[in-house]
Amino acid sequence: MSVVPVDVRRRVHYHPGVKVILANPRGFCAGVNMAIDCVDRVLALKGPPVYVYHEIVHNTHVVNDFVRRGVTFVDDVAQVPPGSVLIYSAHGVSPHIRRQAQARRLVEIDATCPLVTKVHVEVLRFAREGYTIIFIGHRDHDEAVGTVGEAPESIHVVESVRDVADLRVADPSKVAFVTQTTLSVADAARIIAALKARFPEIKSPPKEDICYATTNRQNAVSVLSREVDLVLVIGSRNSSNSRRLVETALEAGKRGYLVDDASELCPEWFEGAQAVLVTAGASAPEHLVEAVLERLRSDYAATVETRTLVEEDVSFRVPLTLNKLAVM
Repeated sequence: MSVVPVDVRRRVHYHPGVKVILANPRGFCAGVNMAIDCVDRVLALKGPPVYVYHEIVHNTHVVNDFVRRGVTFVDDVAQVPPGSVLIYSAHGVSPHIRRQAQARRLVEIDATCPLVTKVHVEVLRFAREGYTIIFIGHRDHDEAVGTVGEAPESIHVVESVRDVADLRVADPSKVAFVTQTTLSVADAARIIAALKARFPEIKSPPKEDICYATTNRQNAVSVLSREVDLVLVIGSRNSSNSRRLVETALEAGKRGYLVDDASELCPEWFEGAQAVLVTAGASAPEHLVEAVLERLRSDYAATVETRTLVEEDVSFRVPLTLNKLAVM
């Protein structure tokens, strides 16, 4: 009598022919594409070593690939040898970091997402006009640290509705708010509503700060999760926008899981699942999505249907400092 391998028994036990809905848009946003392109171009122009302040984007596979190619990621400017090239991550940095880099005569390449830069500019404007600024976001996230650093004496960070009740400001009629670009749209709306109730004269940003990619990916999960039993989000644990996609699925009453790659899929998740939604955070490369789909085809005879809710055609140019680097 032949022994059936464990993995084959599992495939028989679960539901062959599971339907997979592949969300579009998903994966890389314009800011991530630009930041990764920056590092690629610096490597091509100068070769290693290349230094990046913080992870260029929050994805383990992207970071590890760059490390193999000679990129060193640092959390302290003092770790960068004087005169070296230093790239700022997509999440942005504070003026204090820029001053440290200039003191070490570093060649600065700013790969900050323009939508993050927009929030920095708003903070500076509100601070110049004498407002107390409320930053809605996760206080330890790289983006939050960089943004708050633009006007640290004028900013309070709130992470939840509960934090709003604890705020103490000098002039309740002179308050403004900005938000992290990768927040849960629903969570941000609840916090903004609490702020407006607490400070009726609070000033909003001229245009919403949560970026188009975050909004589009969350909306896709909200809409498409109605048709499935399980939601798989491809992204790393430190990716804020990826974690928000899982939260969006849970808020819709669906089981949702965050996986870095196909190796993290658990067979138990698929018990009773006849339809699965697959999406990816804005810093997850497409080859990871393809590997997950291949695993689903192999293990569960999955059929894949791509569902497009909106087409994205946003792109950002690499910083002009790269042109200077080419002639150095």
